[in-house]
Amino acid sequence: MKKRVAIIGSASLCLFALAAWLARHPRDRFSPGADRLILLVPDETNLSDPRVMVWLDAANEEGLHVVPMHDSSFLRPLFGKPQCAGVILPDSVHEQAGDLFIAAMDGYVATGGNLMVVYDAATKSLQGSYPESGSRLSDLAGVNYALYKALGGAMIQASAVGGAIPVMDQLGVPPGKYYPFLLSKLTKSDASGGRSDDAQLKRYQYGNLEYPSFVTSGDYAGQILLRSRAGIVAGEHRYEKGSVLFVNIPLGYLKSNTDGLLLHTFLKYFAVHTLSLPYLLSVPDGIGGLVLNWHIDSNAAINALQEMNHWTILHQGPYSIHITAGPDTYALGDKQGFDVLHKGASQDLVHKYVNFGDEIGSHGGWIHNYFAAHVDTEAPKDMEKFLELNRTALEQVTGKPVVEYSAPSGNQPEWVTNWLELHGFVAYYFTGNTGMGPTQGYRVGRREGQNIWAFPIVQMDRAASFEELTAEDVSFEVIEQWLEALTDFVVSHEQVRLAYFHPPGILPFRKEVHSWLQKTMQLKAQGRFRWYTMAQMANFLNSRKKVVWKLNERDGLASLEAADPQTLAHQAWTFPSNKFGKPTVVRGAATVHQDGARWIVVAGEGNRLTVEARKSSQ
Repeated sequence: MKKRVAIIGSASLCLFALAAWLARHPRDRFSPGADRLILLVPDETNLSDPRVMVWLDAANEEGLHVVPMHDSSFLRPLFGKPQCAGVILPDSVHEQAGDLFIAAMDGYVATGGNLMVVYDAATKSLQGSYPESGSRLSDLAGVNYALYKALGGAMIQASAVGGAIPVMDQLGVPPGKYYPFLLSKLTKSDASGGRSDDAQLKRYQYGNLEYPSFVTSGDYAGQILLRSRAGIVAGEHRYEKGSVLFVNIPLGYLKSNTDGLLLHTFLKYFAVHTLSLPYLLSVPDGIGGLVLNWHIDSNAAINALQEMNHWTILHQGPYSIHITAGPDTYALGDKQGFDVLHKGASQDLVHKYVNFGDEIGSHGGWIHNYFAAHVDTEAPKDMEKFLELNRTALEQVTGKPVVEYSAPSGNQPEWVTNWLELHGFVAYYFTGNTGMGPTQGYRVGRREGQNIWAFPIVQMDRAASFEELTAEDVSFEVIEQWLEALTDFVVSHEQVRLAYFHPPGILPFRKEVHSWLQKTMQLKAQGRFRWYTMAQMANFLNSRKKVVWKLNERDGLASLEAADPQTLAHQAWTFPSNKFGKPTVVRGAATVHQDGARWIVVAGEGNRLTVEARKSSQ
């Protein structure tokens, strides 16, 4: 009994001490978590569950603060309602919910909260069944869905997804990932059941993407972002004093399986468009750009590269130039390889690119076609030697470590990624996650690598490289328009994307490439565009992981505080100018300029920075 009294007494002292500490350190000095997005998950879910981590990793890459929280901590908090800018109910991990939870979500939004509901979140009861009337979140979502009683298994349908071109751009989907990408190219009708002004999301090599979504019914009073034959795929509307973004696609599941673009785009849309939150940009100095990845896989590239020596392409860069270095291409002994160790012409070209500052990377393993055909069928121990031969040969010729990689025919099993990271590579080209910027992706639900970055390709409809565009019979005019639209996209969104080509395939497009490079040169001269190598971006993004920053707010004054153990130089944040006045640097070194509807704060040398911005009175 005495022991119990002692424990109670100790607890009382602890609570008294905590109360005294809170009195000395009032929480309202700066409201914590002014930009925090809470990711709600059931109490029994481990916060390190990959279904949770996939959201946190995406948020970090997008420069946002997403915090996982168990339902009980949000609904029955110990120290008052958690401060946040919005709440996310993710797919896959939060299918079941009780009526009290549903009522709490309704109350949160009705009193001014902002909610993002994703796909199957809270569609089932705690007993695991679908309610007869459909999802209990239908009123919040603005449309009826999860209609199991009426439709049974047909309540979920897979179909092509489309949306208006301005909405695609607003979501951050690059042109070519949706097609048509120009208003003038839209047809009067399409095959997806969408509207005549809709462009369709496309899959590399296979055409329309078909995504699963719940069939929806009823009128929708908000802004429709995406639609399909099933109905509303994504939309945003007001609900009493708050707002709800409903995304009727399994975003987390898709990202876990090499299709992460839509999770990233909707997360960013919710934070930036809906909530007007500042965020940490993913490019140095806030300047968007392109990675141009050359794939040199055989001796057929030599003449093409020599011809390209007379193009204006060599006046820009740097580029990521990846080489299959062996003497053979199709099979051992065919003598059709680039043969970087023995061909003087090959060595001259490599030395030229090194002197220009380009990054020489490894394109597969020694024998291009043989390696591509066997890398996922033979034992890894038998195929590793080809990776090692290729890397060693290139390092011998360049005198530099090889840290970039591209898979022949896009064939990259997981063991290759593991081998690359173990051997010091920091970046690889990737045919999954198409349309995304550099990412540390997931495959079959697992994170791939810790400090190695995947660089997904961009596409134009079903094609990516110039020879693929030719095979698809895409006109020269459309290709030129796409290259220019892609450049405008990375500049306006302050992001990076990777385009790739094979030298023989680019030769027919000299005029179009020259026109494109005139545009990039002008934008670069204006300080709005850069060429990046994969290694440059990967090293920057790994350094960016060390940045710790927070956004606090009090009485309409937002304070951004950032720190880095080494330097914050080249890190950049953006504030929406319609919500914030011009930021002021109160500690550390930074420059501030306006770019369209955004203030851009670019940090200088130093490891601490404080910036303040007054919120607009709207």
